[in-house]
Amino acid sequence: MQLKIMPKKKPLSAGRVPLILLLCQMISALEVPLDLVQPPTITQQSPKDYIIDPRENIVIQCEAKGKPPPSFSWTRNGTHFDIDKDPLVTMKPDSGTLIINIMSEGKAETYEGVYQCTARNERGAAVSNNIVVRPSRSPLWTKEKLEPIILRNGQSLVLPCRPPIGLPPPIIFWMDNSFQRLPQSERVSQGLNGDLYFSNVLPEDTREDYICYARFNHTQTIQQKQPISVKVISVDELNDTIAANLSDTEFYGAKSNRERPPTFLTPEGNASNKEELRGNVLSLECIAEGLPTPIIYWIKEDGTLPMNRTFYRNFQKTLQIIQVSEADSGNYQCIAKNALGAIHHTISVTVKAAPYWIMAPQNLVLSPGEDGALICRANGNPKPRISWLSNGVPIEIAPDDPSRKIDGDTIIFSNVQERSSAVYQCNASNEYGYLLANAFVNVLAEPPRILTSANTLYQVIANRPAFLDCAFFGSPLPTIEWFKGAKGSALGEDVYGLHENGTLEIPVAQKESTGTYTCVARNKLGMAKNEVNLEIKDPTRIIKQPEYAVVQRGNTVSFECKVKHDHTLIPTVTWLKDNCELPNDGRFTVDKDHLVVAEVSDDDGGTYTCVANTTLDSVSASAVLSVVDVPNPPFDLELTDQLDKSVQLSWTPGDDNNSPITKFIIEYEDAMHEAGLWHHQTEVPGTQTTAQLKLSPYVNYSFRVMAENSLGRSLPSEASEQYLTKAAEPDKNPMTVEGLGSEPDNLVITWKPLNGFESNGPGLQYKVSWRQKDGDDEWTSVVVANVSKYIVSGTPTFVPYLIKVQALNDVGFAPEPAVVMGHSGEDLPMVAPGNVHVNVVNSTLAEVHWDPVPLKSIRGHLQGYRIYYWKAQSSSKRNRRHIEKKILTFQGSKTHGMLPGLEPFSHYTLHIRVVNGKGEGPASPDRVFNTPEGVPSAPSALKIVNPTLDSLTLEWDPPSHPNGILTEYTLKYQPINSTHELGPLVDLKIPANKTRWTLKNLNFSTRYKFYFYAQTSAGSGSQITEEAVTTVDEGKMVNPRISKLTAAAAETYANISWEYEGPERVNFYVEYGVAGTMASRQVDIATQGWFIGLMCAVALLILILLIVCFIRRNKGGKYPVKEKEDAHADPEIQPMKEDDGTFGEYSDAEDHKPLKKGSRTPSDRTVKKEDSDDSLVDYGEGVNGQFNEDGSFIGQYSGKKEKEPAEGNESSEAPSPVNAMNSFV
Repeated sequence: MQLKIMPKKKPLSAGRVPLILLLCQMISALEVPLDLVQPPTITQQSPKDYIIDPRENIVIQCEAKGKPPPSFSWTRNGTHFDIDKDPLVTMKPDSGTLIINIMSEGKAETYEGVYQCTARNERGAAVSNNIVVRPSRSPLWTKEKLEPIILRNGQSLVLPCRPPIGLPPPIIFWMDNSFQRLPQSERVSQGLNGDLYFSNVLPEDTREDYICYARFNHTQTIQQKQPISVKVISVDELNDTIAANLSDTEFYGAKSNRERPPTFLTPEGNASNKEELRGNVLSLECIAEGLPTPIIYWIKEDGTLPMNRTFYRNFQKTLQIIQVSEADSGNYQCIAKNALGAIHHTISVTVKAAPYWIMAPQNLVLSPGEDGALICRANGNPKPRISWLSNGVPIEIAPDDPSRKIDGDTIIFSNVQERSSAVYQCNASNEYGYLLANAFVNVLAEPPRILTSANTLYQVIANRPAFLDCAFFGSPLPTIEWFKGAKGSALGEDVYGLHENGTLEIPVAQKESTGTYTCVARNKLGMAKNEVNLEIKDPTRIIKQPEYAVVQRGNTVSFECKVKHDHTLIPTVTWLKDNCELPNDGRFTVDKDHLVVAEVSDDDGGTYTCVANTTLDSVSASAVLSVVDVPNPPFDLELTDQLDKSVQLSWTPGDDNNSPITKFIIEYEDAMHEAGLWHHQTEVPGTQTTAQLKLSPYVNYSFRVMAENSLGRSLPSEASEQYLTKAAEPDKNPMTVEGLGSEPDNLVITWKPLNGFESNGPGLQYKVSWRQKDGDDEWTSVVVANVSKYIVSGTPTFVPYLIKVQALNDVGFAPEPAVVMGHSGEDLPMVAPGNVHVNVVNSTLAEVHWDPVPLKSIRGHLQGYRIYYWKAQSSSKRNRRHIEKKILTFQGSKTHGMLPGLEPFSHYTLHIRVVNGKGEGPASPDRVFNTPEGVPSAPSALKIVNPTLDSLTLEWDPPSHPNGILTEYTLKYQPINSTHELGPLVDLKIPANKTRWTLKNLNFSTRYKFYFYAQTSAGSGSQITEEAVTTVDEGKMVNPRISKLTAAAAETYANISWEYEGPERVNFYVEYGVAGTMASRQVDIATQGWFIGLMCAVALLILILLIVCFIRRNKGGKYPVKEKEDAHADPEIQPMKEDDGTFGEYSDAEDHKPLKKGSRTPSDRTVKKEDSDDSLVDYGEGVNGQFNEDGSFIGQYSGKKEKEPAEGNESSEAPSPVNAMNSFV
């Protein structure tokens, strides 16, 4: 059951009072189930004003419900309409809808009239509105002859439309013969009546096809008025003939085409009245003529225009207020204004109202003996009259019912009985219309029933309101209670609310609100209940929202939208652009969490919204995309204020593409002198659109403008019009004027010529002037053109001259030029520097001094002095040999200088020349000097030959640069042990004439490091180093021998010991295996713990194997190790594989075969404690070695910590171990 009046929620008391809804017995809009007896109710009917299409069948609707089903009848124009007598009229089965078949025969006009439908059953009769049926009409324009309209430029004009009266009224618009709408503006516009108004006409308004069209939407037809011809002329165009035959009054209107203040074309006068009905659109119009075109303004006297309901149409000539009400009544003023004045018009608006409901009567369901009332209240302007009908009959003449009483707009019922059931009609009417409402009184006795489906599942998002429906019906009206759970008590907590229609509201649903709820309805005739289920879901959230993005046109942008939702709900993510669907464009790509827009264009800018929808909720997040780019080029360049040396340039900026313009760059082109080449003129701020430009004379200017923003510079604008400035005398002279002679007897004057832009006029020439600086001669001048050099011949050698070059053209001379000084040509110096002497500073540096030459003898610009020096003789070998001369130049007038980089103990010769711009002068007399001895370089080579047990022979080459007389060699050497520690240093002096030396009494098999250098009287030179090793004494080498090998086995380890004789630097390996197999295993001591568990199982077998090995060793003879020693007589043992499962052999220090992974670890006789105490190894400094072993690895040992020095292929590292058998089966 649905209660149409939304009841208020009733607050609960502080105590836990059951939440019971005590509904009033007078309940409106009660829906009675259709299986119960009830009076008819009209459910559908045609509109009151029903305009039909005369080309189609007429369908007049009337549908009703009731129990038993109602029967239908019609009246037409107030009398019974017998449909059985008209073969064209039929009624739809089980319906009151009429179908009038006029398509086969008959006319729509025949069936015009006022129709009313009545639906009746045993409980009452309901009636429809009065339905006025009228066929639509679209009549043609009447034939008329339209004369051409001729009027002067500036006059006002109204082209009448006057469309035929149609039903409904047509829509008016103006077009030309090509069906193109005529453009409208503040000057030309269409009025509400369809006429076309011209505030003033212009020559371009001349045309012959002003056509008014009327579109009748109901019949989908368009009617056309005859074309109107308009010709706009000026007074100057009237020739004498026209002036003689036409008077001013024969023109359309007689107003002058001069400027004039506004006057209204519509409405007329200063004031008018307007009446409108409540709820309609109020349209007020003011159209004025004048020159210039007037502007319209609107105000409301003693009030303000409603902000959200006011709209301006037709270039502000029409004011519209929607949903007008009585409060909108008042005086509205329109004001027309132009430069010559203003006028106003006042429109007095009165808002009337057809009847409208304040409280329409609602159906009543009462049980026998109950009381009730029907209320019918309406308002309008003027106040409507209320009248009642019962079952379609005025209540005054309806059958009397003792249970009812009429009190104006209310019918009161008391102690009703079943016969009180009826349908009542309330009619509220005034001069603007009427309202008709049906409301029945149905007297029933029914136990409660619940109309909501059983076990309905409600799903609600957490923290939102939950509404659980319990639509019900019963008569008398039941009370409602709600329970939660199978054994719960009636809900009475403050968190719940109950609506009058039975709905339970949970204002803030939480997870604990989940469960089963029971609705119970009771009245005196019985009880009904229903269960519904409530599930609370987690809300959908956007945990990663799209973010504002700025991207340059052509790039790619990505928006992220990550959604978290209830796991039982399936969200749908949709992307919108400006609240519309994304464009159907392959550049837009949507995946799970992202929207990617590739190759972004300007149209892609806007607001992008990610919408996540589930069946229960919807969330959204938005981000704005700004598409930016370099600005568009400026346009509409215009030159104004054109003066001789300035002009104003203005332009219109192009689109800034969402990045503000920071500046404008202005460039110019000189089409006369440098066509096609653009130069920078100036820059102005981005807020400026004009610039005052300084100009040069005699330049044919064109300008262009570029805009710049943070992303870069726009393309250049179109070039402006050309502007040629007047010629003028040059305002500057050539730059870089110089005077230099190319020969001893001339003066070459050069300058940088002016370019065409700087010439300021035609006929550019140069006036070249010169005179001697120190003489009394007058200026000598010559005028030249198209050159940048002039040569003056017959000048003295290197004489200073004053020079000036002045520009001139056909207009005049440039300002007086600056005077520069130059010199005539140079010649070679005539005098050599004198008094040259040398001071030797050290073996590689000397200082030279000389006297300067007289300035006059230089005959040119002094550039400096040049020293030539060379090594002429070796003091040590006393033989002369010339080498390439070296040159050192000292700038300016210096009289001394340093000669670096000399060779010690050498004989040098030098002389000096003075240098000018022409070249060098004569050389000074040669001056000889010697450099002292220096320290020698390192000996050229050092090598060690013939190494023996206790001697080494050194050979060397003398230093390549002795830098003096060698006095002796110094040899220092010291031994190096196996850990690269240096021993004591021995110092030995060797005569200078030796190149070979033998060192004796050295230690055998020992590495030595040598330091060797030469000496002169100046000191020691650089040293050279080398290393070498003495050989091994094989006769003293002791063959290795292991004896007294013993083994003692315990449960988890074996104790093995032995005695050893032989070289100290050796490694020891232990091999073991399982009896009866070919495999053996050797393990590094450093990797103990690999086979602890396995060795415990075979400990006894290992012990037996070791005892057998020990017995074989004690028998004497050649065991494998001994055989190897005899074969090689090498102090270190070679490796070999043992085939009988016994111990492996020793490894030679030169054997670098790779070690298998995990086979053994080299040892320096320092055994570290590893993972457990079971494998502790003890050893001493003697030859006896012993270790406790748990069987999990094999250790390695060496006798010394020091490493032997390496030489050749020898290695200073420990020898590589043998690859022994290392696996068990």
